[in-house]
Amino acid sequence: MRFAATMTVLVCLLAVGGLRAQSSSTAQQIVNTMLTHENDPAEHRNRYMYLCEERSDRTGGHLWRERVVETSLGKVRLLLEEDGKPLSADRMAAEREKLRQIVAHAEEFRRREQAMKNDEEHAEQMLALLRKAFLFDEPRAEGNDLQIAFRPDPAYKTQSLEERVLHAMSGTVLVDRQTMQLHRIDGKMPTDVSLGFGLLGTVHAGSSFSTTHEREPGGDWKDATENTAIEGKAMLFKEIGKNEHVVHSEFRQLPPEISVAQAVELLER
Repeated sequence: MRFAATMTVLVCLLAVGGLRAQSSSTAQQIVNTMLTHENDPAEHRNRYMYLCEERSDRTGGHLWRERVVETSLGKVRLLLEEDGKPLSADRMAAEREKLRQIVAHAEEFRRREQAMKNDEEHAEQMLALLRKAFLFDEPRAEGNDLQIAFRPDPAYKTQSLEERVLHAMSGTVLVDRQTMQLHRIDGKMPTDVSLGFGLLGTVHAGSSFSTTHEREPGGDWKDATENTAIEGKAMLFKEIGKNEHVVHSEFRQLPPEISVAQAVELLER
């Protein structure tokens, strides 16, 4: 998962441990089970190739369509289209040269991907502090899911600017009733949040996030859609982007031990 994708999921998931008495104990049990699945490395060993459509700061605001292959060292990507148009011959040649450089300098690729992973792990450590920051309502059935609404615990005192923003979110989490896996999380900020008494900026009401997981071949629950729309000026959002829209599709399971060179070969076919 990328940083933005990790943030949106863990805002809700990690907030459930240590709920107050006015929260649902049933909801706590359900989401704790879901969290166990999310944090179990044994459930995330399979590798996949898939299509990714993304518009974000990473793409410069353009809509990129990429083919992605997961490896133990990181995600290898090949850009196919920009804003609905195929790449020019020169640009496609440059993309393929990038792939060759990844194979030739696999260690550099690993370090770059590890830096991104470290950002995600830092986010997880930060969000782990929010275990006592939210209250949960009783779960209710919604199709094949259990829906649990969450809201800030007013008794929780935030310790940082990041916590202040995350603690302002309210929303819902959906858990698949059969597998107890995360299906969807939605969060929205109902009121403006000032940072540093407004000196560091304000995150505006209506800022939101959502992440949807779908079950793919092999039984894995993978990111299907990710949406982040943060309106306002706040330094802490420089890394995750103010606006992001991502759709993953056409998942194809691969051997878990696939190498970077094999990933490049698949992308070049």
